Amino acid sequence: MPTIMIYHDVKDTKHWLASPVRKQVLEPVGVTNIRTFTDPQTSNRVGLVMDVADMDKLMAFMQTKAAADAMASDGVLPETMTFLVQS
Repeated sequence: MPTIMIYHDVKDTKHWLASPVRKQVLEPVGVTNIRTFTDPQTSNRVGLVMDVADMDKLMAFMQTKAAADAMASDGVLPETMTFLVQS
């Protein structure tokens, strides 16, 4: 099971950290062990490290309206999103 890291900017870091939405939408597509991070030098840059059972399933999900709605709810700026896969 690969571990991936995603980082991106958000509108409000406190809101993003408190939101249960990412867990609610990612766990059903096989994402586990979600850990959150904040950038101490850039206040609105955040990240996740997580284990992904099926990368193709996750990437397909990221193209859905449900993913877009979840990102909007959490204040994610999708154009800043970068995925890194453990090598």
